Formats: sequence, C-alpha cells, structure tokens
Amino acid sequence: MDRRSIIKRAGIAGVLAAGAAPAVHAQAAVRWRLASSFPKSLDTIFGGADVFAKAVKAMSGGKFEISVHAGGELMPPFGVVDGVQQGTVEMCHSVPYYFYGKNPAFALGSAIPFGFNARQMDAWMMHGNGRKLMNEFYAGYNMVSFAGGNTGTQMGGWFRKEIKSPADFKGLKMRLGGGLVGEVMQKLGAVPQSIPGGEIYQSLEKGTIDAAEWIGPYDDQKLGFNKVAPFYYYPGWWEGGPEVDFFINKKAFEGVSSEFQAIIEAASAVAHNDMLAKYDALNPTALKQLVAAKTKVLPFSQAVMDASFKASMEVFAENDAKSPEWKKIYAAMRTFQRDQILWFRFAEARYDTFMSSQKI
Repeated sequence: MDRRSIIKRAGIAGVLAAGAAPAVHAQAAVRWRLASSFPKSLDTIFGGADVFAKAVKAMSGGKFEISVHAGGELMPPFGVVDGVQQGTVEMCHSVPYYFYGKNPAFALGSAIPFGFNARQMDAWMMHGNGRKLMNEFYAGYNMVSFAGGNTGTQMGGWFRKEIKSPADFKGLKMRLGGGLVGEVMQKLGAVPQSIPGGEIYQSLEKGTIDAAEWIGPYDDQKLGFNKVAPFYYYPGWWEGGPEVDFFINKKAFEGVSSEFQAIIEAASAVAHNDMLAKYDALNPTALKQLVAAKTKVLPFSQAVMDASFKASMEVFAENDAKSPEWKKIYAAMRTFQRDQILWFRFAEARYDTFMSSQKI
C-alpha cells in the first residue's frame, strides 16, 4: 500500500469517527495557496507542506486542495507571515522564530536557546497550554497556528575555523536562524546574519559570512556546506527541538466548515510527525558520509556552552522587560520545562546515555 493510500484511509477513518464524512462530500470545493519559507530542494522541511497538502486533499476526497509554493515564488521567504496576516495567501509554512523582530514572543512558538527538545515541545504544546497561549498571541496577527513539523535537536553549524573558546566568536559573521539567537551571539561577540536557507551556500562560498547553521546532516549535506566550511560543531543549543508551524489566516480558517477545520488539524499532525521521523531516519547516513568526506565533527566546549547559557539568560531577562507577551508565555514554558527536565533525567536520559556507549 502506498503512502497516499495510508494517509487517505487513516484520515477518512478519523473523519468518519467524527461523523463528518457525508458533509465533506456535500461541500463546495475549496482552493487555498500556501507560501513556504523553504526551498523546494529540501524534501524534509519544505516537504512537510507537501505532505500536509496531500493529506488534506485525500481526507476531503479532493474537495479541499492547497497549492504549495516554495520560498520566493509568491513572496520572500521571511515575508510569509505578512502575507497570511494581510490575507494575500490563506496560509504559510515557516518557523515562528523567523519573526522575532515583530515581537520576541514569536520565538517561543518554535525554539529558544536551551529550550525544549522535540518531545518536550509536543508535550507543552498539546498538554501544557502551549498551543493555547501561542494562538492567543497569534490572534493579534490575524492568524491561527498548527504544528507543521520538528527537526529534532539541530547541529551547531559550519565554521571556517575552529571554535575552541567563547573568544573565538568575536567578530565572526554567522548566519543564524532567528533574531533571538542573534542577540545571544552578539553578547558573545559574533555578528549575526539573517539569510534564507537557499542563499546560505553562496554566502559561505563567497566569504560574505564566516559560519552558518541550518539544521542537520541530511539537509546540510544537500546544501553542500561541507564543501565551503570544514568544521561542523554540535549541539545547536539554540534549537533543542524547533517546531515548524502552519500559520493560517484567521478569517480563512473560520470561513471553512468545521469538517474542513478538523481535516486541517488532522493533516497537520500527519505532516508534523512525518518530518521528525524523516530527519531521524536520514540524518545518520548523511553524518557518516560527511565524516567520510573529511568533515571535522566537533563538540562545542564546556566553556562555550556555559558562556552561551549565561548570555541567553541575559537576553531572556531583557525580553521580560520589553515584551509582556514574551514574559507571560516564557514563564509558563519554563515552569513546564522544569518538570520535563526532572522526568527526562531519569528513564530517558539514563537509557540514551547507556545505549550510546554500547555496540549492537
């Protein structure tokens, strides 16, 4: 059975359970456009929108179709939230922290330095009031959000030179995924650069930047970063479990039937789970290939981690003072995270630590 059939059967089963299938088939066709922040070349993160659109079409029996457009096709990659807010497109697929400049609270919908891992993020969003808090915030931008994927903990990026101590960040021009980590890096002396994924390689190759982070081995290898920067550091402490989101124009969402709204929610869950599983399946082989190609894979030193944590806490305190939305959501997030850390310290962390030292 192919993937489309599985999605269709699983999706329609869910709709039937809600007693909605007859109404779906009676409805007029709906056509939406989705603007992505990502290039088509990345079947992982861009592919999440494709998985979502195919699931929506299958679950609705073809009555609800969403065309997916790569970053730059309809609008700039970092302009997609403006497009949704203004109703230029019905929805987008992006990472909330890209829009940190609008309000620091955007970052809390995706990832902050030393934040949740992927499972903890799901727990907070689904059962810790996270989605409710974020959607209350997004309502001010005429949007509603749904989970649209997660990459898992990311790598720390590609560097032209070794990073042995915090002092090595001084003057370093580095592409970073969001304004929040950029502010942290500035405290360490780096010069943050905001560059869409599809333009990073050229910037590294030309020497416009000295370092860049994207996601992890599979995507990074496809984008060719190992050809222009030899040192690959880990972990990406600013992205322990970054959520990718679907943002939908509030009026557009409220303008479709409750059955189509349920299909959107179900399809987003399919895409969300698929993305993380895909990264976990593909990253190991890519990492081995990068190492075989002489990439130097190195951990950030304890001194770098400690300095980064200290700088992050300083930025968080500054955000508390300037954004009431950040302060409210951040406090709720950290309260939930303390218990998550407590729990993961036992079964999960102990198991992973043991298994990482075994030969199987």
